[in-house]
Amino acid sequence: MLSARRLPVIAALAAATALILSGCGAVTPAATPAATPAATAGATAVGTPPPSSALGAADVAKYTFPDGRLSFEYPADWRVELFTGPGEPSLSRTATVLDAKGTEQVTVYSGRIADGVSHPVRRTVFESEPVPGLSRQPAPAAHYAFYVDRMDASPTYRMHLSAGAPPAGDSARLDGIIRIGKEVLVAEIKFIEKPFASDDAAKDWLAGAEGQALKALLLSVSYS
Repeated sequence: MLSARRLPVIAALAAATALILSGCGAVTPAATPAATPAATAGATAVGTPPPSSALGAADVAKYTFPDGRLSFEYPADWRVELFTGPGEPSLSRTATVLDAKGTEQVTVYSGRIADGVSHPVRRTVFESEPVPGLSRQPAPAAHYAFYVDRMDASPTYRMHLSAGAPPAGDSARLDGIIRIGKEVLVAEIKFIEKPFASDDAAKDWLAGAEGQALKALLLSVSYS
């Protein structure tokens, strides 16, 4: 996923999360929306502060799901493809965000069905903060989170939306399922299997342009 490394991307959500989409669907390339102001969020960073190269208002576009209620902002030179599941209206929708070189960076899913598998981990949290546009949804409050889970000393780096702030220390793997209205939301950055050589490397990536762009995308998710 990391553009600086140009490594192959695993085209899936984090290994233990399965989104159950039954039947056939359709992929619809989304037209590039008009640029809109970037979302503003207060930083509660653990580590290096955001760089001055953070995206400006002119660099951001907004994508809105067909229901007109769920939306997010993303770099204007990236694009969004929408997969719709069966049903009328569709029971599930997955927006895949691809960067300017066509690398899949993020998936944002909304629908009636989602599932997750949990197992014990030891977690180090790099950053976590509430998502302003999801503040009216049922508790626990949706948070943007960037952290590493370790199981048997093997690290799994994750950046996604979580239900509540992810606890540090001994815990369980998070399923990342957020309730929105009568449906659920799952939004996650698509990392390669081992994206960082160390936790310090992960923090350095977060402080760079790509890390900040992906953080801003997750913090911009909104449901009205």
